[in-house]
Amino acid sequence: MTTQYRPARMPDALAQEFVRFAVEVGALRFGEFRTKAGRLSPYFFDAGGFDDGAKLGRLASFYARRLIASEVGFDMLFGPAYKGIALAAAVAIELARLGRSVPFAYNRKEAKDHGEGGSLVGAPLAGRVVVIDDVISAGTSVRESVGWIGRAGAQPVAVAIALDRQERAAEGGVDKPHSAVQYVMAELGMQVVAVATLADLLEYLSAASAGTLATHAAAVAAYRDRYGV
Repeated sequence: MTTQYRPARMPDALAQEFVRFAVEVGALRFGEFRTKAGRLSPYFFDAGGFDDGAKLGRLASFYARRLIASEVGFDMLFGPAYKGIALAAAVAIELARLGRSVPFAYNRKEAKDHGEGGSLVGAPLAGRVVVIDDVISAGTSVRESVGWIGRAGAQPVAVAIALDRQERAAEGGVDKPHSAVQYVMAELGMQVVAVATLADLLEYLSAASAGTLATHAAAVAAYRDRYGV
């Protein structure tokens, strides 16, 4: 399968709209934040900040529009527990509103031993499947999702995420030459569809000629120069 990365291209109105929205609702914040890799990041993205119906619905609209524009062929959605569950459901609703109704499924962290039982909930995994997640940090969630999808006899074709941090992965405290997104593309053979990227975030900050946001541009640019891919 041909692997193709589809990041938000510059300039990209949808990406800029998303970044602005994420900042406004507090899902994208600036300061000093310790990442899983132990780096001190000048920004932090938390999809948990989309914490009411209006915010989640608008977030889903960004995913749906980006997926449709990407022209990735898919038959259903899969949401990895836990954040991916709400995301996949919301994106499925938004796709249906836009005229593209597809089934979705998700996994449980713990298998259920009563009722329908098992670890998978929703529509049977079949055909070409897009994994819906917030970010790709180490690729662990994606690998687990690929396992679920493959064991069911379906085909994982892409991962849709809100933000691609575009920074080098780290294992055991050692920086890798590739990012987690690049790993997913090269090693798992999947496309990655990102609503926005670090480049889009920098574009947004650079456009803020004055005020609080403008003061963060230099720190984010320096972080990209040090850890970016």
